[in-house]
Amino acid sequence: MTAGTAAPQQLDVGGFSLRVRVDHAGAGHPLLLVNGIGATGDLFDTFREHLADRETITFDAPGVGGSSTPHYPPTLRRLAGVVAELVRAVGHERVDVLGLSWGGALVQELARRHPDVVRRLVLAGTTPGWVSLPGRPAAISILASPMRYYSPGYLTRVAPTLYGGGIQDHPDLLGEHAAQRSAHPPTPYGYLCQIAALRRWSSLPWLHRLEMPTLVLAGDDDPIIPLANARLIAARLPRGRLHVVRGGGTCSSSPTPTRWPAWSRRSWISRARTPIRRRRSPAG
Repeated sequence: MTAGTAAPQQLDVGGFSLRVRVDHAGAGHPLLLVNGIGATGDLFDTFREHLADRETITFDAPGVGGSSTPHYPPTLRRLAGVVAELVRAVGHERVDVLGLSWGGALVQELARRHPDVVRRLVLAGTTPGWVSLPGRPAAISILASPMRYYSPGYLTRVAPTLYGGGIQDHPDLLGEHAAQRSAHPPTPYGYLCQIAALRRWSSLPWLHRLEMPTLVLAGDDDPIIPLANARLIAARLPRGRLHVVRGGGTCSSSPTPTRWPAWSRRSWISRARTPIRRRRSPAG
């Protein structure tokens, strides 16, 4: 464990026992990180290494890793309430929030239901729900099963199809993810609950009501959530800004995750007021 990191703790929040970790407590403005389907907060570790100047908060969603599994699939509305309660449980009233993939859908609902909790927002590789453009069939069929969390070998085989973005050219990153995923996998029912949470959900009817500054991140080689969805989300947000990662795949396994913190800081500091500003990713 590196300097500034803390051991995970179990917190009783909203009827669930959640595995929560707070790193660099008290530094800068707190940033809540909400991960994708089946993924624990530990999968943000590489990203957090570049955020030592601010407090970061992660948690395992119900049914994932060290958190308890729901008895019945909760809706995104209920989960948003749990996240808002979690923010208060770790001592904050308002935080910056980054949601990745499935977590991006959850934080959209959080921003809708509890706007007082969200200061600024990052939506990475995520979807507006129903009526969104679907991903490639081969990737979606792999995503429907949590098998990649139980078998590192299986993850290695399917990663290029599932994540895109040249992930096969980054075996160290892929190996690190495989080890972290298999160490704290979701329960099969917990994974199903996360899928079920998206049923009949869409943010398109109300995205225009979200007033907080929002950065929308997406790769142009994402097999799961095509770039068109990010463009749609950004176009609906009054203070949305779109950043396209050229050659980037699914954000949760992008070959260039270390660039994200710099993009986020620059975008939040500048606080664009235009509806959309498209920027190319930095060279490298």
